[in-house]
Amino acid sequence: MANHKATKKDVRQAAKRRERNRYYGKTTRNAIRDIKEVKETGAFTEKLPLVASMIDKLAKRGIIHKNKAANLKRKLARKVPAAATA
Repeated sequence: MANHKATKKDVRQAAKRRERNRYYGKTTRNAIRDIKEVKETGAFTEKLPLVASMIDKLAKRGIIHKNKAANLKRKLARKVPAAATA
């Protein structure tokens, strides 16, 4: 690590951001996993906007790419009719 004050501060900030991003990413992945296990249509359609919002926030923060966010939301939205027939 460099001995400059600014570089040391940048390392501290990067570590803080990395932890925060890992938390957001893991929380969203858990929410996606949980919504995939839901079998009732009402509960699924109730949780879908919340999970989609979490995915959009990840893309906005730059944690995931915007196309990955779109793909995740598309795959979740396609599960709604499957849950309705189940």
